[in-house]
Amino acid sequence: MELLEKRIQADGIVKKGNVLKVDNFLNHQMDIELFNEMGKEFRRLFADKEIDKILTIEASGIGIACIAAQYFHVPVVFAKKAQSINIDGDVYRTRIESFTHKRVYDVIVSRKYLNSGERILIIDDFLANGCAVRGLIELIECAGATVEGIGIAIEKGQQSGGRELREKGYQVESLAIISQMDEETGTITFSHA
Repeated sequence: MELLEKRIQADGIVKKGNVLKVDNFLNHQMDIELFNEMGKEFRRLFADKEIDKILTIEASGIGIACIAAQYFHVPVVFAKKAQSINIDGDVYRTRIESFTHKRVYDVIVSRKYLNSGERILIIDDFLANGCAVRGLIELIECAGATVEGIGIAIEKGQQSGGRELREKGYQVESLAIISQMDEETGTITFSHA
């Protein structure tokens, strides 16, 4: 998606350790007009899919998923990274390692909100090594639901997550795929899959 790529080029900051900082428009301060265009693009990319719910993980995927959901006319469910007194009853549970935070999280979704037979679209802000998406897939499968597709705002194509998910047969649609980042020059190169 050219609009997102241009925004990454203009405002993204390459940090040490293969980190792309986009907090001024994507995952701290959010550009809702950009999110709106991203939501329209996700709808176009998954136009042939019947979707019952969108699943994401807190926190950065929530805004993107909510804006996209208005084009699918479905609710958004987000996996929580900690047990909450607000979640009553049984939960689906998995463990996810965060690339950015270098930490393992227990992730839960109430069994009330993922149901057998539902068709689920996963949406998230980043895809690097694929741990978060694989964890969400595990939750969906535990519920007896089906993964209809995976929508990602920014994929780090130089890491294996996207390739591995595609090799397993999942439809992964990333709006911007980064093929290379240079922390010294700040240069970001995109590939188009």
